[in-house]
Amino acid sequence: MPMERPSDSSLIIGVAASTAERVQLARLLGGADALLLVSNADQARAFLELTGVPAVQTVAAGERRMQAVREPEPVAELRLDVHRRVVRWKDREMPLTRLEHDFLHCLVAEPGRVWTYQRLHHAVWGNEHLGHGSHIHSVVKRLRQKLADLGSTVTIHAVRGVGFHLLPAT
Repeated sequence: MPMERPSDSSLIIGVAASTAERVQLARLLGGADALLLVSNADQARAFLELTGVPAVQTVAAGERRMQAVREPEPVAELRLDVHRRVVRWKDREMPLTRLEHDFLHCLVAEPGRVWTYQRLHHAVWGNEHLGHGSHIHSVVKRLRQKLADLGSTVTIHAVRGVGFHLLPAT
């Protein structure tokens, strides 16, 4: 069955229980403007509630899927000050290094979208991704800690073998 291309304002939410299925979905739908991959419907609902995006449930080919009626705005109370390189959650803020800021900027600009290692590497480091990616994981580890220190209810989730996206903390 041919896949219909979503409009520019669509958020595609893929629900797949296994990592292998999520990786396959990411590869198939990686070019989408906004893509959210989760392991169950509760995670999708939590994301939609956090971002304030109303969900419409549709049934297609006997499968249930959730579809957002508009693109999510940047994650509710998480803000980046691009001039001062700080991240704000509610009334608290935390300074960021250039790499942390640029990395988080990608994820906040498109919450839920899976950013591949290659795409992140190009956007943050300005060159092609080479090697095992320990430098990317180092930035993610520091950012996760800073988001937790702020009391944020969002964090960076990994999609094994594909990349990262910003989702509600579980």
